[in-house]
Amino acid sequence: MAPTANRSAQLSRMEEARRQTQHQLDLIDRQITRKMTVLIPLIGRRQRGYRRGKGEPPGAFLERYRANLAALTAERQPEVDALLRKLARQDAAIAAVRSRSGVSGDLAQPCVEA
Repeated sequence: MAPTANRSAQLSRMEEARRQTQHQLDLIDRQITRKMTVLIPLIGRRQRGYRRGKGEPPGAFLERYRANLAALTAERQPEVDALLRKLARQDAAIAAVRSRSGVSGDLAQPCVEA
């Protein structure tokens, strides 16, 4: 009975560690979203001094938005990559423990590439 309880406790700890790793990934995503929300008014419609009557190209705002988003994402990419690798290792370890102990069930949230 002790080995079963030990495996169950180990599996529970592993799943909690996986949830924390997923939480860190979600936190990074929310931080990027928050920064982009703050930047939207700054990258919004730009007036060009004496040429105010002339509108800007239709895709200019979207271009600036994508460039800023790419820059913010690139800043955090090494951290995101490391967390994704850690999440994949945790998924594999949890699956191995489950197969050894005969416990069935899927992970609460499968690993998704960001």
